[in-house]
Amino acid sequence: MYKVIVAALISALCISVPVTAVQAADGVRKTAVKKAAAKKSVKKKSVQRAGVRRKAVAAPDRMVRRVITVRGKKKVVFQRVMAAAPVVAARPTMGDLAGLNLTRDPLDLKSNVALVVDQANAEVLFEKNAHVALPIASITKMMTGLVVVEANQDMDEMLTVTEEDVDRAKFSSSRLKVGDQLTRRNMLHIALMSSENRAASALGRNYPGGLPAFVAAMNAKARALGMTDTHYADSTGLSKQNVASARDLAKLAMAAYEHPILREFSTDPKAIVERNGRPVQFGTTNGLVVPTSGWQIGLQKTGFINEAGRCVMMQAVIEGRAVIMVLLDAKGSAARVADAMRMKKWLTALKPMPFSDATPAAGTAGTTITAGGTFGAGAAAMTQSAAGM
Repeated sequence: MYKVIVAALISALCISVPVTAVQAADGVRKTAVKKAAAKKSVKKKSVQRAGVRRKAVAAPDRMVRRVITVRGKKKVVFQRVMAAAPVVAARPTMGDLAGLNLTRDPLDLKSNVALVVDQANAEVLFEKNAHVALPIASITKMMTGLVVVEANQDMDEMLTVTEEDVDRAKFSSSRLKVGDQLTRRNMLHIALMSSENRAASALGRNYPGGLPAFVAAMNAKARALGMTDTHYADSTGLSKQNVASARDLAKLAMAAYEHPILREFSTDPKAIVERNGRPVQFGTTNGLVVPTSGWQIGLQKTGFINEAGRCVMMQAVIEGRAVIMVLLDAKGSAARVADAMRMKKWLTALKPMPFSDATPAAGTAGTTITAGGTFGAGAAAMTQSAAGM
């Protein structure tokens, strides 16, 4: 009996040990499998995330299926195409905000405002929104030049660029540094030719009574010329408070044209001036004054700030006729030049017939092409004012 019990115990031990080992081994295998699966899952997710990142980076590229014809046979090709860059909407100008961009004209001008006046008899040949006062940007510098010249200040006096001349509002660039010294003549030259803001500021500061007195003189001169839609706030044109209508600017151009120095300085394609006693070359901001342009320009000034768009005021001789041309609020310098070319082509086409035969295009709202009116009267046009904007 004792032997039977011992044998039974031994049998039980022999049976239980293998089962426990098998279970333990199975548990280890399951744990290993779980760990491997977990690692695989993590790796897969990592790969997927990397794929998403790669896909995001590569998103601009895509394959496009195209069917082309080669030697009379159709062939399917695949081309890689880059996605178009996002288009950033341009900031609206004061003219756009006033709705002037809705005005159409027979020449399809891109400028919101246009005016052409016969210089000899002040006859209005073409106008579009010519009574609307808008920011005029650096066209302001022509009045700056007119005030300086008529003040009979010493043109050889040395003026120094100071911190007061640095543009802290729009941070416009300048080739003049604080401490640079130029004669008043050279300051005027590069202000008109190269639209140097610091030069124009220095001219205003060095007027008797300083810049406030200079700006007051600018506004007084505008009133004297009958520029009723005009207001000046500085001598550079950087302020959007410098506003004028195209008709007012035509009056300014006629007055400025009487001064040879303003004609010369504004139409120089390039010039070498002394800065701190050393010669430095400056160039024009208006490509139409270069000899190869085909234009005969006797006076000009361009301008640009965001609120004003691209502007130009100039005197030119077209088909033997001297005219004053004003274009305001064009979108881009190329558009400004293109509008000037359209206007020149239109005036040239009118050459065979008397200008008095020119009539407005039927049904053209907001635009007047007139020959019967004069510069002082003219035909009706929009009379909104942007002064104070």
